[in-house]
Amino acid sequence: MSKLVETLAGELERPRELSVRVLNYIGGTYGVDQDAIGVFLVNELPKLEDDEIDLILSPLFTPKLADQAIFAELLGRDSISREQWPHLIQQLVARPTRAQLTTPDSRCHSVDLREVTVERYVHRLRLEGSISESFFNFLNGIPTIADRPMLKAIARRAVWENEGTQHILVRYLTTAVDRATYNLADTIELLNLVEGRKPAGIGDLLARIPGWQEALRQQVDVASGSKPFFNEDIRMLHGGGRDQRGQDDVRVSTKQRELEFLGRLQRILMP
Repeated sequence: MSKLVETLAGELERPRELSVRVLNYIGGTYGVDQDAIGVFLVNELPKLEDDEIDLILSPLFTPKLADQAIFAELLGRDSISREQWPHLIQQLVARPTRAQLTTPDSRCHSVDLREVTVERYVHRLRLEGSISESFFNFLNGIPTIADRPMLKAIARRAVWENEGTQHILVRYLTTAVDRATYNLADTIELLNLVEGRKPAGIGDLLARIPGWQEALRQQVDVASGSKPFFNEDIRMLHGGGRDQRGQDDVRVSTKQRELEFLGRLQRILMP
């Protein structure tokens, strides 16, 4: 447990650059100029109520999959039950654990993390997740060693606790590795798809893929319908520099990638 606490503290205390979202929120809500953000963090933030602090710091201390991967690798097959979390959180608060927040002037400001922020971080790490012994051993045999922590984090997500969805992940990875078509990006796409679309199992997923593919093809066709401007005057009539078709191109590329991924997924999951 001490190793877990030390790792948690280390991650919570690593320098974090304030995002534009956080800067704008502080400026808009509290009327703080950007060059005074550091003073606000040190002198005024500790005076705020827990809910206000959570609104300010939540974008910085809501762990992502990459953060979960650090703890998935550390824990292996072990789980930390929810009953143990309050003790972990109290240990971290009592240290104290101090955030290192970097403002746009590249200065780092040290701020004690209150329980509300530590709790947010700990509660979203999937410390209670588990992986079966056989699948854990399989993940440890994935040829790309650097991917293994992320794969373990993926495998610990709540969406796979259902037997039907669990079979999706197991079949996908075992078949992809066997066919030498495995890649981490597609595995993350699979996670996003299952968490977002919530298929009941492999059969349900395969039955729904053709409909998703058809919808994506139509979206790509519609979005690709515009023609390039061959005359500068015509381009200006359509908004000139405000022409949105560059953004449309990005959306088309995104939809095209989704369509290609569904094709690969379908081929891997088909019996």
